[in-house]
Amino acid sequence: MDHATVLALHDRELREGARPDGPGARVERVGGVVRHVADAHGWNGVLWSDLDEGDADAAIAEQVAYFTALGRDFEWKLYGHDLPRDLGQRLSDAGFTSEPQETLMIGEVSALTLDAQLPDGVRLLPATDRAGVDLVADVHEKAFGTDSSRLRARLLDQLAAEPDTVVAVVALAGDEPVSAARMELVPGTRFAGLWGGGTVEAWRGRGIYRALIAHRARIAADRGYRYLQVDASDQSRPILERLGFSPLTTTTPYVYEP
Repeated sequence: MDHATVLALHDRELREGARPDGPGARVERVGGVVRHVADAHGWNGVLWSDLDEGDADAAIAEQVAYFTALGRDFEWKLYGHDLPRDLGQRLSDAGFTSEPQETLMIGEVSALTLDAQLPDGVRLLPATDRAGVDLVADVHEKAFGTDSSRLRARLLDQLAAEPDTVVAVVALAGDEPVSAARMELVPGTRFAGLWGGGTVEAWRGRGIYRALIAHRARIAADRGYRYLQVDASDQSRPILERLGFSPLTTTTPYVYEP
């Protein structure tokens, strides 16, 4: 896999050429910025920018004014190769708060190691209805310690309106939900995205995370997607590398709360 070529393709298809990620959402291109606008429980933010030292501050101020008028928190998703080089500092100076940096990792599906198996007594349940979505959200709250109300609402909307664009799955040990993950499928592109893989603390280190990656990768392959991409934490990066993913750049969320 040629890293520079694949990163450029990722930027072109998923960022500059972004599509709305759910019902009621829209993508707007304003000057050198591509932004995603959704309702209160959807994702609002800047996906891509083509800025320089001369116009960056004005573009930042414009996005702050726009989302503030909507009453929306929003995220400026900054990638390590974005310009100008001091864009992160400019965002901080404008009142954004940076969240932990992650690594953009991409794997060519045909080259990934997909032989990971679930532990004995653990099975996978597709989340295709409200009961399944509730299990996914409950696992995420236990695994990450965060509120999952937005995730719950967004998944329900996607499954109702665009079921072919999302795959959600729960790992059950008996009847106990112990891990969950989802995959976003972007029609018209060569990419599917892995999101939200989380395992409750007592079940970590048993290979469930690996098995959930392999499960989703097989589905992506069956549906004709060539690449999988994931924003990896420091904990998940080594696992992904062993499966065949490559680190291409960093990504840092900068969040603005009106």
